[in-house]
Amino acid sequence: KPHFQFNSGWYCDGEVRGIVARYYFVVRSVLKKKPHVRNCLTCCRHCQILFFTHPRNAGRNDLGCPFGCREAHRRQKSIERSTEYYRNEDGKEKKRALNSKRGKGCLPESKQDEAIDDCSEIHSDIFDHIQMVTSLIEGRHIDLAEIYRMLNNVLRQHSIDRAGKPAYADLGLEKTPP
Repeated sequence: KPHFQFNSGWYCDGEVRGIVARYYFVVRSVLKKKPHVRNCLTCCRHCQILFFTHPRNAGRNDLGCPFGCREAHRRQKSIERSTEYYRNEDGKEKKRALNSKRGKGCLPESKQDEAIDDCSEIHSDIFDHIQMVTSLIEGRHIDLAEIYRMLNNVLRQHSIDRAGKPAYADLGLEKTPP
């Protein structure tokens, strides 16, 4: 998500282009080995990138991608709802009450303890997406804990070769757009 921008074609420029090219290489290889998941491949309504969706959403064309569009669209709609609410009389009254409490330490300790770690919140959509795609490919339900263990094992492994190999295959994909 560090490279994400909420506009169409965000993945076609810069260093993201090579990452997306490798991603599409993996998508094509999954489709070759598991052709039954082709109907789960869909296009993001905002940026047009291809991604796998849950079988119950197959065929839908109103989905946002898990790479950032879904979250950005949700945030945008939330801001619109909030703005609309605080423009009516009930909202204005509530906002005045909230503003008058500001700075008085009115937040209970129980609410302060409920703070969520930013990293896990940012990546939770990606982990959920990885879980769904892996379950789809494996043909069985895979728990999120199993996904975490798998990713920890993969990310902990050190390469024997010091030169460092590309993630999937270096077929010159970085030079051509996805």
